[in-house]
Amino acid sequence: MSQKKKSSSTAVNLISGGTAGLFEALCCHPLDTIKVRMQLHRKSGAVKNPGFVTTGIQIAKKEGITGLYKGLGAVVIGIIPKMAIRFSSYEFYRGLLKDENGNISTGSTFIAGVGAGITEACAVVNPMEVVKIRLQAQHHSMSDPLSVPKYRNAGHAVYVIVKEEGFGTLYRGVSLTAARQATNQGANFTVYSKLKEFLEDYHTKNGNNGVIPSWQTSCIGLVSGAIGPFSNAPLDTIKTRLQKETKSSDPNDPLLKQSSAQRILRITKDLIREEGVAALYKGITPRVMRVAPGQAVTFTVYEYVRGGLEKMPLFTTEEAVIFDE
Repeated sequence: MSQKKKSSSTAVNLISGGTAGLFEALCCHPLDTIKVRMQLHRKSGAVKNPGFVTTGIQIAKKEGITGLYKGLGAVVIGIIPKMAIRFSSYEFYRGLLKDENGNISTGSTFIAGVGAGITEACAVVNPMEVVKIRLQAQHHSMSDPLSVPKYRNAGHAVYVIVKEEGFGTLYRGVSLTAARQATNQGANFTVYSKLKEFLEDYHTKNGNNGVIPSWQTSCIGLVSGAIGPFSNAPLDTIKTRLQKETKSSDPNDPLLKQSSAQRILRITKDLIREEGVAALYKGITPRVMRVAPGQAVTFTVYEYVRGGLEKMPLFTTEEAVIFDE
């Protein structure tokens, strides 16, 4: 079903997407920190891997409650361009894939989402995650002034990483990040747009002018956001291990000669050999708990802010809106 409406301008995508991303980060970042620590944890002997509740409690006890927000600065700095690129590029790819009647198939919607995921991964997400993971991996107490970490904040982390390991380190694991974001956003946009289309038709038939209540927007965002993590958990775990590795200062270290593909293969083989295939799904619980509600928050805030901005003539143009089909 295709409808013509006023479309969101780039400014609307920037403001509403950035606002949505900021709310998502503030609400869900502690779960991301727990997920990263679980993925980095190495099993020792008969000691079991700690669950997400235990991991969270350990971080809070040893590093303070603020320890759960390590790396938040890197996320906040990158969230506005990330969300702007995500929604703007999705709209761009979606426009290219429409047929002569302005309609778009489910498969093309998925491809547009994949394109948006790859675009945001290469432009913003990978450098942001390298910095975030380095900050989250530090076990210092943020409440103890005598506990001095290697990376003091996001800006300092970027400086130290580039100085010691080179600018290319910020793009370590970009292929895995792109694959993860592609599957995430392909599934996310496809499921969200189809569920939204269904609800719009339902509310139109019931005399509500196709207006979807915010709680239903949150529900379909929750459902669409939960799909991605299950499909690409191994990629995310391997990516986290890869991006956490620091460059050796020993010029004779054989690891320095490994290509990105060889590093990925080595990390995967070591992880499976030492801890089993199940280790590829480390952190899946907090990741789903973070991503699914995160998408619920993102789409709800995005739709709310966009709806307000689109009432202002300054921000609108006469085209097809990105999610209507």
